[in-house]
Amino acid sequence: MRLVLLISALLTVISASAQLPRVSTGRIVRWEKIGDRNIAPRNIDIWLPQDYDPARKYAVLYMHDGQMLFDSAITWNKQEWMADETAGRLLSERRIRPTIIVGIWNNGAYRHQEYFPEKPLLQLDSTVANSIIRNELKGKAMADEYLRFIVYTLKPMVDSAFSTRKERSATFIAGSSMGGLISMYAFCEYPYVFGGAACLSTHWPGSLRYNDPSIPMALIGYMREKLPAPGKRKIYFDHGDRTLDSLYGKWQLHADQAMHEKGYRSGSWITRIFSGEDHSERAWQRRLHEPLIFLMSRKQKVAE
Repeated sequence: MRLVLLISALLTVISASAQLPRVSTGRIVRWEKIGDRNIAPRNIDIWLPQDYDPARKYAVLYMHDGQMLFDSAITWNKQEWMADETAGRLLSERRIRPTIIVGIWNNGAYRHQEYFPEKPLLQLDSTVANSIIRNELKGKAMADEYLRFIVYTLKPMVDSAFSTRKERSATFIAGSSMGGLISMYAFCEYPYVFGGAACLSTHWPGSLRYNDPSIPMALIGYMREKLPAPGKRKIYFDHGDRTLDSLYGKWQLHADQAMHEKGYRSGSWITRIFSGEDHSERAWQRRLHEPLIFLMSRKQKVAE
């Protein structure tokens, strides 16, 4: 498990070149070397739909691992989410609200450092927490700084440059694996910013090297404590049952129990299980339409 995740984290940024992704529909606007004093610069790829019109207002979906979203020709494993094809099709079918996608590139070797939710570390035994910080997070947890970068640096830039709906009910965040964890964390840490989150193949084990049940239980315990009130927001979880995803089912059951205890029901929360699916961009591309429709359906707007 550790080797697969580590290779993915390292190679994603190395082999995804600075070449602009080629998309099948819409267009990409790239911002290069975007960061702040605490977060290393990275590329931001903004996908605008085919009929983008500054006179209209658009919801915004922030997605982690942005270099894996649009063009398999320039990704390390020759896979992609097909985010442009899926969003473009749903828009043309009028199944989702007018939306732009902000793809935030990960920071390669520091991906785990930025994506591991920071506050749940405080709930762990100090020996376990210190070991994770020292051996996996390069001596410093950075998830809080990463989220501050998204909320206080990147979002104002996006809202200024494009015709967006700035309110919570039109702002969403999504990712897979560790990106699923940081999306859950963003949903809980900034409930006034994000109206919904999509957490695909959420890596509840958290660690790359330790098989310690206290880690997923701390992550789920944090979520149980910090989840915002239901009814005004939406959150989506899913997982497959092959490769790394085979580890997630038992922990997702605990997460689902926490959701239920907090009062979340079908209108504001869904967990999907995809039998036969593994832990890969090809798997996530096949079901990306599910969270997009759930979060951004024209028929079911999140109440403010």
